[in-house]
Amino acid sequence: MSLTMYSASVPIFLRTLGHIGKWLDKAEAHAQAKKFDIGVLLGTRLSPDMLPFTRQVQMTSDAAKFGAARLAGIESPKFDDVETTLPELRERIAKTVAFLESIPAEKIDGSDDRDVTIPRRDGPLTLKGEVYLRTFVLPNFYFHTNMIYALLRHNGVELGKSDYLGPLGA
Repeated sequence: MSLTMYSASVPIFLRTLGHIGKWLDKAEAHAQAKKFDIGVLLGTRLSPDMLPFTRQVQMTSDAAKFGAARLAGIESPKFDDVETTLPELRERIAKTVAFLESIPAEKIDGSDDRDVTIPRRDGPLTLKGEVYLRTFVLPNFYFHTNMIYALLRHNGVELGKSDYLGPLGA
């Protein structure tokens, strides 16, 4: 089977969001074992000028849902970015997964040559779908995923490369 726009996006998002859900479980167990409020971890940053953990989860969700929606030529659901607790972050991920699962592959396949316009502070930017996926969506999705992982590791959550990659070949 050849690589398609759908197979290069939605299954990757779903797999990684599933990993993040497991990381949140480990973070909760870590906080309980060390007897600290998980809210402390949710507000942590790697640097004072970086977004906190909660916002990194929101941005990962946004990269997946906006990326897939724009490639499919459909509206993305609006999430208000008000999550402040672990259950709310889990719900955010679950809503993102449900949305992604609702998009038929046919809506995204063939979008490689379709114009995709993204709003930006300095004005809209239009890219071809393949360029949009390769140079904007996937790098943003993985950047925020990496920040989630780094923040958890920085705060002592026992995660390893196998937690990041998950089962290979699956």
